[in-house]
Amino acid sequence: MALLRPISYVIRLNIKNIRSGCYSRLLSTEISDEKPAETKPGSYAQAFEKFEGLKDGKSTEKPQTFASLLRNSKFIDLGDPEGKVVSGKVFHIVDDDLYIDFGWKFHCVCPRPKKNASEYVRGSKVRLLIKELELSSKFLGYEKDITLLEADCVLLGLVQDRSKNPQ
Repeated sequence: MALLRPISYVIRLNIKNIRSGCYSRLLSTEISDEKPAETKPGSYAQAFEKFEGLKDGKSTEKPQTFASLLRNSKFIDLGDPEGKVVSGKVFHIVDDDLYIDFGWKFHCVCPRPKKNASEYVRGSKVRLLIKELELSSKFLGYEKDITLLEADCVLLGLVQDRSKNPQ
């Protein structure tokens, strides 16, 4: 009898919940015209469908040659950098040598100027004139040129920060 009381109590609670509508949708035997809410596929399913479509579809673009890709690349659009003025950033200082990164393959090393020498610190932005992008020469009788892993540039001065200058 003690066991029946808790079970009957649970049954009465469930009947109250069913009458209040909590479980009415689950226990309904009526056929409803309501369509279940459409679920949107997840991001993995969307990506899967996208790439499955690519695998089956035929490519309409003609494959390009390496020469045509290189000719139309942004790198070629830059032109010959030698003789151009670029900006760089001092990333290392050894005695009076400034190591400057200007965004190309190699950095350059320039002597610190005597005028305003204290302003040339690590992190300062400078202007450079590019003479050569890669220094190389023959050493100790070698027939091939050996690169020095640095560019040849002329330090023109500090980059003027126009936001700091009062007008």
